[in-house]
Amino acid sequence: MITEEKKDDIEKELDRLLSECYGYPEDYAKAAFPWGEKDGPLEHNTLREWQFGYLRELGEEIRARGFDGIEPVDPILDSTSSGHGIGKSALTGILTKFIHDTRPHSSGIVTANTSTQLKTRTWAELGKWHRMSLTRHRSDYYASRGNMSLVNVWYPESWRVDAFTCREENSEAFAGNHANSATPFYIFDEASAIPAKIWEVAYGGLTDGEPMWLCFGNGTRNSGTFYETHNRNRDMWRHRTISSMDVEGTNHKLLQSWIDAWGWDSDFVKVRVRGLFPNSSSLQFIDTDLVEHCMGVNRGFELRDPLIYGVDVARFGDDSSVIVKRRGRKVLPIDEVYQKGRTTQLVARIAAMARQEQPDAIFVDGGGVGGGVIDLLTELNVANVIEINGASKPTGRECANMRAQCWWNMREDGLANGHDFPPDEDLRADLTQMEFGYRISDNRILLERKDDAKKRGIHSPDRGDAVALTYALPVGLRAASSRELGGNARAGRPPNLVTDN
Repeated sequence: MITEEKKDDIEKELDRLLSECYGYPEDYAKAAFPWGEKDGPLEHNTLREWQFGYLRELGEEIRARGFDGIEPVDPILDSTSSGHGIGKSALTGILTKFIHDTRPHSSGIVTANTSTQLKTRTWAELGKWHRMSLTRHRSDYYASRGNMSLVNVWYPESWRVDAFTCREENSEAFAGNHANSATPFYIFDEASAIPAKIWEVAYGGLTDGEPMWLCFGNGTRNSGTFYETHNRNRDMWRHRTISSMDVEGTNHKLLQSWIDAWGWDSDFVKVRVRGLFPNSSSLQFIDTDLVEHCMGVNRGFELRDPLIYGVDVARFGDDSSVIVKRRGRKVLPIDEVYQKGRTTQLVARIAAMARQEQPDAIFVDGGGVGGGVIDLLTELNVANVIEINGASKPTGRECANMRAQCWWNMREDGLANGHDFPPDEDLRADLTQMEFGYRISDNRILLERKDDAKKRGIHSPDRGDAVALTYALPVGLRAASSRELGGNARAGRPPNLVTDN
């Protein structure tokens, strides 16, 4: 049994250790976590060389400023652009813990490009490192939707880290991040897609104490504030570019397959492997501002507007089957989402809705198990079922296959024309995180594969694919509303497709 006196001695020793690590983040990282501990979570792990190098350089910057707790010092501004799989999330967790643990009454703000990324990746990673740390009893970690914070148990108001989404209307949350006698700090993850307004407000938190601003991301845009930290403002920021091919422990076989498929000098490989910024434009297929402009505008629809279903069928694992309904210019709220359900259950639900609502077209993803869904719907005589095979020939000249065509149509015919999309956080993430490149043989657009998106930490864009399916082919106006028709439509009637576009 540990006596109170012994506990006090342990805490004093921990205080001494943290004090000694104040200007030595590398020493903190080595001491605070159970590296090599038998049967522990880090038994076979160690930091990578680039992570050690980062921590050493940060320590040099801290010691060079020599903050005395009274007079403010120049901010540490650091920006890292990299390829995938190098361990950025792990380092952000360690850095957040380092600053929080070694600097009493420090005040931190963490954000990422989307709320999904922030909650499920960046903040979850911090929670993992917090639970493994020697200091886990000194702070409380929260990860609920309304409260993502890490707070000191004795001084929860003045000694804390908070996570906030980076939507522009949330910019006030980034203001007033001051800690006169300690360290106010920001950590930006996937920084390339964080709005300029958030960056602008964050600069105001660099005036007091020992400020730090640490940014990480893939250089998906050749413009914007993150891009400028490596270009026009490179003299203000410490900046580095890290290729995934140069980091030990990355999946070199997968990376080489990307290089073989896209080409060494392609924008896809520059951003996702080499850590460079693209030559032409962002790899983000749909601009965030375009999505925000169309979400929750509360636009109605006309009685003659066609009712269209888009059905994305789950293939395996964490994928979801999603049914989306669109009536003309309005995408209806998405509440038909099925995880790990049987195909027959999905078919039964589609059939029941179709009998009641008489949709003008039901576009079903026919890849994988989707073919079985189409067969069952046909056997049930469900009207207007149309198979969309994502790998098939597109209807236009811009895209390499039909899946890219659906997303192109959604962007150009839907979002660009101000269609009403529901304010759905998961849909927002799907639409803004999907990336693209160009097929080498003919320079046509190729969307990132779902498997590749997952490998870079993005959830399968099931909702985005389902909405995109509603734009697969143009559907003409209804001859009359369902109520005017006075009864159910005849099963098997041909869909009112527009074929002259």
